[in-house]
Formats: sequence, C-alpha cells, structure tokens
Amino acid sequence: MAPSLLRPQAHLSNQEILELAQQAPSILRKNPRAFETSPLLALFTASENTELWIIYENLLLACLRIEDDRSAVEILARLALRFGDDNQRIMALKGLVREAQAKDNAELEEILKGYETVLIDIGNSGTNIPIAKRRVALLKSLGRPSDAISALVRLLEYSPTDAEAWSELSDLYLAQGMYAQAIYALEEVLVLSPNSWNMQARLGELLFMAAAASADAATYTFYAESVKRFCRSIELCDDYLRGYYGLKQATDKLLSDPKLLKPSKQSGDDGLVLPPKQTLEALNEQATKKLAEIVRRYGAGDPLWQGYDVAEVAAARELLSKGEEKVVR
Repeated sequence: MAPSLLRPQAHLSNQEILELAQQAPSILRKNPRAFETSPLLALFTASENTELWIIYENLLLACLRIEDDRSAVEILARLALRFGDDNQRIMALKGLVREAQAKDNAELEEILKGYETVLIDIGNSGTNIPIAKRRVALLKSLGRPSDAISALVRLLEYSPTDAEAWSELSDLYLAQGMYAQAIYALEEVLVLSPNSWNMQARLGELLFMAAAASADAATYTFYAESVKRFCRSIELCDDYLRGYYGLKQATDKLLSDPKLLKPSKQSGDDGLVLPPKQTLEALNEQATKKLAEIVRRYGAGDPLWQGYDVAEVAAARELLSKGEEKVVR
C-alpha cells in the first residue's frame, strides 16, 4: 500500500518519507494562499476541508525529515495563517521547526527555555500539552532522561488518560533499566486501550526482559505474565508477527530450562502460575508454524502478506533458523 499524507508517518521508511515530501511543491502550488492574496481568487480554488490541514501537517513533518526547510517553513506559515500563532498545536510545530534548524546544543537549550517559559506563563490555568510533549522530546534528545521522566510525570498528573504519554514514559524507564516502572507505565496504557494487540505484545516483551534480569523469586511471575500477554496479543490479532515472535521466544526459553518447569517453582509471589509443559509445547508449535507461514508468504510476494516490517520478518526468519539448527543437532 502506497504511503498517504492522511495517515501517521512514524512507521514509514526513509524512502517512503522521501516520496511523500517530494509532493510538497505540487501540493503547495495546487493550494495557493488565496485568502491572503485576493478574496476573489478563493472563488476559483478548492474549498477548505479538514483533509487539507491534515495533509499540510504530515507534509511538514515529512519535509523536516528530509531537511527541506524551505517547504516546511511555507507549510508552517499557511497553518499559522489559518489557525493563529497562539494555537497550541501551531506553537508546538513552530518549536519543532526551530529544533530541526538548530545548529548545536546551545540553540536547542534556548528553544527548551522557550518551552519552559510558555509552560510557566500558563501557570495554574492549565497546560499546553503539545508544548509539554515537545519539551519532553527535546530533553530526551539532549541526553537528559531523568528530566524527561520528571516532565512526563508532571504532564500525566494533568492528563492521566494520555496513552501516548504513558507509552513514552515506559520507554524512558526501560532505557534506564527500571523494569518495574516501565511495566507499570505500560499497564496504564492497556487500562486505557485494553484491545491494543501491539501494546499487549510490547508488555509481554518487557516482562520477558524483566524475567531475564530479575531475582529468582520474581522470575516465574514475569514469565507467566509474559506468556499470557503474548497469547492475548495474537488472540486480538491473528497475524501479528511480534506476538508470535515473543511467544516463541518465551516458550523456547521455558522449555529449554528444566529448572523453570519444576512444579515447586512454577508459581510466583502473586499466585500467577506457568502453564504446564504440554501447553507450552503446544503454544511453541503454534507460534513456530505461524511465523513460518508469515516468512514464507512474505518471501513469496503474496500481496495480502506484505504489510510486515522487513526487519521483523528477517528477525523471525533468523529465530526459525536457530530452532532448525537445534533440531538437526
């Protein structure tokens, strides 16, 4: 499926972003700033619609990624003309453009001070969430994870139902090796969106990592919960590669370590119990079959199986090949 300027772009490759950004001259030419030049010109141009402004914002982000500052500034000017300089989202986009044009950390620090001034000026009357999020992103890029975490915690005190902020907080905690906090933050995401199969699998991954790094008493709880989350992920989305990949990894680990399957060791402190060996073997077999099918159909160019990430398919192929090596030996 061709990339679209009406959809989020975070998952797109550099090549796909380039294709989108190259549309900027054509889109800007077809949609002149009629209301700025002449009111009569508006009679001969397309009427305003919500899609146009979504396209403009996504085009702005694409242009910044390929360093097309000229087009980005022009798009930003049109958005500001339409929505006003005081619009919170426009303020954040202006900050983003300034960040992209900054030449060194000193300039980024000045931009950060500007964000903090905006947030201080708002005071107790509320908060500018887009600016607060830009501040977190900038703190992170400046290598100040502790400050970024503190800023996110304050933001979540004001907006506790922001799943995106909870997810980012989880990633920041994980980067610091704080597994318990990362898991808690991601559990908050699932409270807000329990049917998100990707977040279920992500939580399974965190639990699996925590199990490898934990003390003996907590290992079994983490493994049991990890298997549960991976199973829930593929229950919600039957073709989700990361869910099957995580399930195979977790069951491979459990089945390869007899100590983890001892009856006296299968229950964690909170009562969660690892599935019996027969169940783990069945889950492992199912995950292996599904991963093999995904890799085979993707490699064959099946048009209905091309939505997967290339790197994830390669990782699945490598995981399957390791399993085959063990069988041969």
